[in-house]
Amino acid sequence: MGIDARAADRSGSRPRRDISRPGVARRPRAVLAAGAGDQDSPAVLADPVTMRLDGKVALVTGAGSPDGIGYATARRLTDLGARVAIVSTTRRIHERAGELGVTGFVADLTDESEVGALADAVVEQLGDVEVLVNNAGLASRASPEVLRPVAQLSYDEWRGEIDRNLTTAFLCSRAFIGGMAERGWGRIVNLSATAGPVNALPTEAAYAAAKAGVVGLTRALAMEMIADGVTVNAVAPGTIHTAASTMAEIKQGLGTPVGRPGTPDEVAAAITFLCSPAASYITGQMLVVDGGNSVREAEFR
Repeated sequence: MGIDARAADRSGSRPRRDISRPGVARRPRAVLAAGAGDQDSPAVLADPVTMRLDGKVALVTGAGSPDGIGYATARRLTDLGARVAIVSTTRRIHERAGELGVTGFVADLTDESEVGALADAVVEQLGDVEVLVNNAGLASRASPEVLRPVAQLSYDEWRGEIDRNLTTAFLCSRAFIGGMAERGWGRIVNLSATAGPVNALPTEAAYAAAKAGVVGLTRALAMEMIADGVTVNAVAPGTIHTAASTMAEIKQGLGTPVGRPGTPDEVAAAITFLCSPAASYITGQMLVVDGGNSVREAEFR
C-alpha cells in the first residue's frame, strides 16, 4: 500500500501534530517480577526476553532500494510480527511496499513540515509508532554524495550532507519520542557509519561529521528517554555491498579481515536485534558491523 505523506488528508478530526513541540513525556514505573521487592534482591523487569515484535508499529526510513539496508530491515521486522511502514523520497517506495506487504510513504525527511505530515499519516494508517529505524541518509542519483576536500567544499554542499545524514534522524526521532514516552516503551535505532565515529577518509569530511553527529544524537537522546522505557542505539556499518556500491568500495570490502564486504541483511540483523524486547538493557550504544575491519592494526600478511 502506498501513500504520499505530502498529500495526506488531514481533514478528519485528528489535529495536525506540531513536531516542533513534542508532548510532555510520562515517566512510567518499572514493573517488577514477583519477589523482586526484597531488599536483598535487585529489581528485575517482569517482561520476558523475546525477539518478537507482534503488533508493534515500526517505521523504517530510507527503504526505497530493494538491495538496501532499509529494505532488508523492513523485511526482518515484518518477519518478527511488526506492522511496518517504510518511507523514501521517491514513489518507488510503493513498489517496495507492495513487495514486502507493508505500507509505503513518500516524504522529504529533511523538511520539518513533511516529517510532520508523515507522522500524522503513519499514525492514521497503522497506529502509534513504537519502533523507529532512522536509516535515511545514503546518497542517491537525485542527491549524490559530495566528495571534496574541506577547502573546496561549499556551504550548501556541507549543509546538504548534514541534513541528509543527521537532520533526518533528528526530525524523525523528535516526531515520535513523545508518543513512545507516553506509552512507556519504544525503540530507536539510528544508522551511523564507521566513517566519522571510528575512522575517516579524505574528501568525506561532511559525511564523517554527520555520521559522528548521529552517534552524539543517539547517546544524548538515550539519556533523555531512559526513564521512559525507550532505548536509543546506533548501528555503524563498514563496507556493505548494495546496489549503490562502487567497484572501489567492493574491492575495499575484499580487504577486510573477513575477506568480503558485508550484506544489507547482516546489518539488518543487528538493527532488528536492537529493536527487539530482548535488547531492553542496551541503550546509548554504537554497534559496529564491519567484518572486524576497524579492529585490526595493520593488513594481514
